[in-house]
Amino acid sequence: MRLTSKHLFWLKAVMHLVALWPIGYLVLSVVSGDAGGDPVQYIIHYTGVGALNTLVILLMISPLARRFKQGILIQTRRLIGLYVFAYASLHILAFISLDLLFEWSLLLQEILKRPYILVGAVAYLILIALSITSLKVIRKKMGRRWQQLHNWVYLVAILVPIHFYWSVKSEVIEPSIYILIIIGLLALRLSIGKKLSQTFTRLRLKLSSQ
Repeated sequence: MRLTSKHLFWLKAVMHLVALWPIGYLVLSVVSGDAGGDPVQYIIHYTGVGALNTLVILLMISPLARRFKQGILIQTRRLIGLYVFAYASLHILAFISLDLLFEWSLLLQEILKRPYILVGAVAYLILIALSITSLKVIRKKMGRRWQQLHNWVYLVAILVPIHFYWSVKSEVIEPSIYILIIIGLLALRLSIGKKLSQTFTRLRLKLSSQ
């Protein structure tokens, strides 16, 4: 079944529920005491992985839309992108409030001392820019520059798994799996981009020869 604009409302409603459910689960885990021996690190890790999972879903939207010819999925990218930003914000807020206790001088020291925090901070700054410019009014004003800016999501997709990998002292299997997934998705999107470019090139040559 091909989804249409009539299904968009319900599709987004389901996405809201799927995206918000893990946050509810996190709250219940903390309140019930099921957040492990170190709840602070549990919250920081949980929200960080939540941001990464949502980012993976975001990168899957376009390939899935093309593969199954469900163009309506493209209209959900903004929603999912905002949830990436939301989870990343919760991740950073948990780190600053629960781990550093809002000691801003410590934050600067941590950034300088730990490269993975600097990598994460750069990724978050890009996400801020992408979220602000996701508004339709700003998008119209930016014109072509909007797409150029939002291509930076691919840099975020590279930085975030690196941030995750560097942040763990052991058990690198999980971040390594995410790195492989991201590489695969970026390679897939690059392949699709090349095919589209070749198609447009052939079309231009055909039109110019007529």
